[in-house]
Amino acid sequence: MSPLAQTLLISFGCLTGIMVILWLLSLARHDASIIDPFWGTGFVIIAWLSCGWNHATDPRSLLLAELTTVWGLRLSLYLLWRNANHGEDRRYAAMRAHHGANFAWVSLFTVFLLQAVILWFVAFPLQAALASQKAAPLTAIDAIGVAIWSLGFLFESIGDWQMARFQANTENAGRVMDRGLWRYTRHPNYFGDFCVWWGLYLLAAPAGAAWTIGSPIIMSLLLMKVSGVTLLESTITDRRPDYAAYKERTSSFFPWFPR
Repeated sequence: MSPLAQTLLISFGCLTGIMVILWLLSLARHDASIIDPFWGTGFVIIAWLSCGWNHATDPRSLLLAELTTVWGLRLSLYLLWRNANHGEDRRYAAMRAHHGANFAWVSLFTVFLLQAVILWFVAFPLQAALASQKAAPLTAIDAIGVAIWSLGFLFESIGDWQMARFQANTENAGRVMDRGLWRYTRHPNYFGDFCVWWGLYLLAAPAGAAWTIGSPIIMSLLLMKVSGVTLLESTITDRRPDYAAYKERTSSFFPWFPR
């Protein structure tokens, strides 16, 4: 079995085991939202597991693992803080109400194990690069990758911070956040995530991971068309009437000047 096949098999088994444990914990807490903070940490686990299993200590491998760690831990810690004492997220609460007594098993497959598969697939560039054992020297393309990752990390971090400050002010209840980065894109955090994964892909590609381009493409589609922008905005206009006007003047994803 090749090093990549071993890495993929071990990481998938590890993710599946962790997700089953989280699922059992969610049953005890009656809160499926505990899956959300694990998203970033899951990539951190895969990165260092792949590094350790393949003894990857070259500069590129360590850079990939370190950038993934910085991004993943920040996201997980932010979501833990944001979700603390807020109860179950409305998405999971709606699923629970819809499926009733069957929600426990439905959540195992459609929430926890499904996210394990998506996480594992999106992390293909990391796993392929760290398992390749190809010591490719760092070049200008890698500098571009780090720059794109940095842009994404800043957009995501600053966007989350600006939104947290906005929501902490009780005078903003029911209002639409249209300041700071949110003036130029309705979803600076999703755009940031988009840049982070394309930046990591550019870093991973020279180490034999160019074939994994489907992973950042899938991540981009999820952010823009499935679980990101589309899902979030499906009900937000009902909760915030001013959001319709905000949508008219503000770019949905890629930052641009308001119309």
